[in-house]
Amino acid sequence: MTRVHRPVRRRRRSLVGGVGALAALALGGCGLQPAASFVPEFGEGSLERLDLPEGASVTVTSKNFTEQLILGKIAVLAAQAAGFTVTDLSNVPGSQPVRELMLSGGADITWEYTGTAWLTYLGQEEGIPDPAEQFAAVAEADGELGLTWSDPAPLNNTYAFAVSRDNAEKYGLETISDLATVPVGERTLCVEPEFNSRADGLTPLLEHYELPRGPEGIPDNQISVLDLGAVYAAIDRGNCVVGEVFSSDGRIPALDLVVLEDDRAFFPAYNASVVFYAETLETYPGLQDVFADVSARITDDLMRELNRQVDVDGEEPADVAYAWMVQEGFITEP
Repeated sequence: MTRVHRPVRRRRRSLVGGVGALAALALGGCGLQPAASFVPEFGEGSLERLDLPEGASVTVTSKNFTEQLILGKIAVLAAQAAGFTVTDLSNVPGSQPVRELMLSGGADITWEYTGTAWLTYLGQEEGIPDPAEQFAAVAEADGELGLTWSDPAPLNNTYAFAVSRDNAEKYGLETISDLATVPVGERTLCVEPEFNSRADGLTPLLEHYELPRGPEGIPDNQISVLDLGAVYAAIDRGNCVVGEVFSSDGRIPALDLVVLEDDRAFFPAYNASVVFYAETLETYPGLQDVFADVSARITDDLMRELNRQVDVDGEEPADVAYAWMVQEGFITEP
């Protein structure tokens, strides 16, 4: 399953200076502080320590939005529980710097989304709605680049459409197809600017569901383009019957929104997976098992709740990750 691209091995050594500069950027250059500054102490749980040589170490990285910060801390705790000395390089500003860290060997472990890798990093023009097919395609392509994808988590942080609880009940909405039952004059819709303009965004989605922009589908004057945060509020207040959301956003449970089923499979799959630098996994193959149990329990509902605790309740990502790891028995309180 693991194919190590030999030129990548040479590249790791040749890019040491670049990686160091990138790490420095991530740690301080943009005014951001690494999430590395705090990881709670813990006792042993169900995650078994690996038989490791003295001084075995790995570096964990993540992007700098809420979900990634939580997942990054989960990865740090899991690797520490397995006995590694961990360099916590989470909270890196931007997707591309994280990608470069992984490709160059400047980091060993991260969480990535299948659709993001396929469309953004690998340059494909269309996503693959079937999660298994999307994962297989990404794992094969990234295997050639020296990265190994572990089995994907149930979490699929994709685009979605959501409605308020009141409107779901009022119009009987459960799927995107159900929007056709809403009277044309009441089909109000809110999206953020990027989704409105993307080649694979709103317009093709509406055509896919036979609700094209216009008087027979959704009139243009009933489509509002708002900042993403304002979209959630507009759905909640009923200013828009339906709006664009991200499926694992913590504001969905906080506002009691209802996510409509993508029953015609328009959106690509964005399942989260643990990605390893292939050389590291060859050296420490036990890492695969350490993360398998953890990853299998991360669902959409769980991630919405964990994101909510940070974004709505104001808790620290490290505390949220720690509490969940203890709750699941992976680790224990010290």
